[in-house]
Amino acid sequence: MRRLSKEVRANGVSIGGGSRITIQSMLNTDTADIKASKEQIKRLVDAGCDIVRFTVIKPEDARSIYEFKKEFPYTPFVADIHFDYKTALACIDAGIDKIRINPGNIGDEDRVKAVAAAAKLKSVPIRIGVNGGSLEKQILGKYGAPTAEALAESAFYHASLLEKFDFDDIVISVKSSDVKTMIEANRLIAQRCEYPLHLGVTEAGTKRMGLYKSAVGIGSLLCDGIGDTVRISLTDDPVEEVRAAKDLLDSLGLSSPLITVVSCPTCGRTQIDLIKLCAEFDSIIKELHPSRPIKVALMGCAVNGPGEAA
Repeated sequence: MRRLSKEVRANGVSIGGGSRITIQSMLNTDTADIKASKEQIKRLVDAGCDIVRFTVIKPEDARSIYEFKKEFPYTPFVADIHFDYKTALACIDAGIDKIRINPGNIGDEDRVKAVAAAAKLKSVPIRIGVNGGSLEKQILGKYGAPTAEALAESAFYHASLLEKFDFDDIVISVKSSDVKTMIEANRLIAQRCEYPLHLGVTEAGTKRMGLYKSAVGIGSLLCDGIGDTVRISLTDDPVEEVRAAKDLLDSLGLSSPLITVVSCPTCGRTQIDLIKLCAEFDSIIKELHPSRPIKVALMGCAVNGPGEAA
């Protein structure tokens, strides 16, 4: 059964509250390079990315938000901000749909209060992002390592800073490069709050290993009914992150693909060049638009073929 979480909305797109699981990715362009960033946004959106995040290092960079929203008015954008509360305020003023911060590292309580007030006024949700590699010294000292319990405590600490100022339009993201730690931390948080959860294995690696780690980490939690939005982090073209996330959701029956493919791994009974056939079909599948969902079986022998085809 799916965990029922609080719903937050970013530019009309729901996160949590039983809504569909959304796919995110992050630009790797220079945010100030409007042309390159717009080109990458278009590629991500065309690939099926629901929510696009980009880094904003200084207040002046918030000007890019106007340009992005002008060309992509229906795409939810998330500004990724560290340390500088003025940058968060500038992004909110520029019309950002959601911000990612750690309230504990943007300064004293007056600064947290200012960001919370501005976000609440504009109905901008805040994603709290906790990573195993950047835990607070006091929490790291308490646990001795970035354990699942340490990550969960950090997330609740940051949430409490916003709650203190009557702000609860929150998404929690707890990530680790260690898959088991990431899974355990999210399970702990899911049991203790109703905030929607953003799932991901951080620094997962290049495409090959990153896919394995993300499939295990994100997939395990989704099978538990935990998770409201996902990002598969790869050291690769961000479009590959979106494609991988779509495939993962499809494999778990958490999306509605028009075409589902099953194919056998081949063995000595295979009488055709099935590997080539599957590759050819995979290359044209994006051009096919059936009027209803279908399942296609590409099989290579008489033992398994008839049953799957049926």
